[in-house]
Amino acid sequence: VQLQASGGGLVQPGGSLRLSCAASGFTLDLDYYAIGWFRQAPGKGREGVSSISSDGSTYYDDSVKGRFTISRDNAKNTVYLQMNSLKPEDTAVYYCAARRSRISVVPIPEWFEEWGQGTLVTVSS
Repeated sequence: VQLQASGGGLVQPGGSLRLSCAASGFTLDLDYYAIGWFRQAPGKGREGVSSISSDGSTYYDDSVKGRFTISRDNAKNTVYLQMNSLKPEDTAVYYCAARRSRISVVPIPEWFEEWGQGTLVTVSS
């Protein structure tokens, strides 16, 4: 099981980025995996941002609701996090993680079993 996160970078406030989480070694839909996006800002703990469960249900933290959109492409075995209207407080290392579950899950870090490497998102003028 492997997860590869990508798409981070430097963006101005109000800008957009799309993060990708490519999975290998398992199939997101057929193997009933949920994917969560998490972030960790300097000096802070890891927090859940969004998740998409095997049934397609989604969850967003209040801090990103209305600005971020999570989606899944089963053919590419990849989950995306579209981030719009970015703010400086969105600056963090973003991680994706997987949990095998037939029911919907929310992005609580301790619940997720497999983690990818992080991708840095910096929002600054």
